[in-house]
Amino acid sequence: MPGPNLTRRYFVTGALASCASLAPGLMTMPALADQDPDDPFQIPHFDEKKLPKEFRRAVVHYPSRHWPGTIIVNTGSRQLFVILEGQQALRFGCAVGRDGFRWAGLADVGRKVMWPRWTPPKDMIDRSPEKAKWKNGMPGGPDNPLGARALYLFQNGGDTLYRIHGTTEPMSIGKNASSGCIRMLNQDVIELYRRAPVGTRVIVMAEGL
Repeated sequence: MPGPNLTRRYFVTGALASCASLAPGLMTMPALADQDPDDPFQIPHFDEKKLPKEFRRAVVHYPSRHWPGTIIVNTGSRQLFVILEGQQALRFGCAVGRDGFRWAGLADVGRKVMWPRWTPPKDMIDRSPEKAKWKNGMPGGPDNPLGARALYLFQNGGDTLYRIHGTTEPMSIGKNASSGCIRMLNQDVIELYRRAPVGTRVIVMAEGL
């Protein structure tokens, strides 16, 4: 895991690069490129203005004692924050687990994958037998429910089986809609993937905190 100084340098640089075009006091982040030019797949364009403002990408005032670069997921507000310098954070809307499927805790980014393969867990297949056709895995691509990128959350070196990932259902952002994972717009998870090296601390806050 990177030490605090390495993580801090990495994110301060990224934050300054992303916010360089912001006028003083302006808290709205400019639109980002949809994806990298060498991506093997194209993702459909999605107009984030279809989402309520609180679930659109923005730079916001966010006092925090955590290192810049820390990822904080507020499951109650369905928002994900990347801590920046100067009591600010990058805010993204997200979808979180449905009732009975929510997860909270401390984790680290243990692995990162572009266009990840999706393998439904057995209990999901039991609930939705039509997913059995993917029991050996669904290849990554635009139809894959994990979307364009996935950050795998680990605890004590072991995979929690929870991810922060993209989605094929952009209108689920801002809702309790998943089986416990954190969903983001594909455009947003691509930006998070660029910013979050392996070892990044992730804090998933329980609803009500």
